[in-house]
Amino acid sequence: MGEKNWLQVPERVGKNIIMGQAMNLLDGVLDYKELMMGYACAIKEINTKFEVLDTEFEVRYKRNPISSIETRLKSQMSILEKMAKLGLPPTRENIENNLNDIAGIRVICSYIDDIYLLADALTKQDDIRLIKRKDYIQNPKPNGYRSLHLIVSVPIFFAESTKEVKAEVQIRTIAMNFWASLEHQIKYKKNVDHAEKVIARLKECADEIAHVDETMQEIRAEMDHIQEKPTDMEALYEKLKKIDINLM
Repeated sequence: MGEKNWLQVPERVGKNIIMGQAMNLLDGVLDYKELMMGYACAIKEINTKFEVLDTEFEVRYKRNPISSIETRLKSQMSILEKMAKLGLPPTRENIENNLNDIAGIRVICSYIDDIYLLADALTKQDDIRLIKRKDYIQNPKPNGYRSLHLIVSVPIFFAESTKEVKAEVQIRTIAMNFWASLEHQIKYKKNVDHAEKVIARLKECADEIAHVDETMQEIRAEMDHIQEKPTDMEALYEKLKKIDINLM
């Protein structure tokens, strides 16, 4: 009898340890999924806000300031790597307090002035709190990168609670996005010969693209200025066409 009890004790203790580890792992997984759910919902909220603004401009002014919207939820590996660079353990509290770009929204516009128009329209909304603003259009990065970056927080309303969630919003023109996409591909190539020369040429391209953006902005402004005043019949026709806009 004594021998049997002696054999069963470590087995029971071992099962308890395994069950305890499994529960801790499960709690960690569920906590992570809940964390990422909040960021995914923040992306949906902000994406909808931009879609509403684009629809409003289509109805009111018969033009769309937004060419496209891209969204991104940071991967678990990227989160762990960034926390390691910060020298912090990847706890939920540390992640929420120190990472601002887990939820990412990139808005692509046709013209430079649309960037600031959309940024102001978003940050003026009552439930959006602006945390940080970095204007890389007025002050480009040394490599030529241009974009407007906003760190904002938005309330997410769950069934039993409300939570403020941070997100990074990047707003740029089609030309800026074209350059950034190619620069990103080139930057991560290994063993590039004459790297300094490549960097200099990329900077030249960024400056040329910025000049094109400014020129297109000027051309649009000129066209808006010289636009002929429509007749009463033409104005009525344009209003009737607006009614037919598909809002879905």
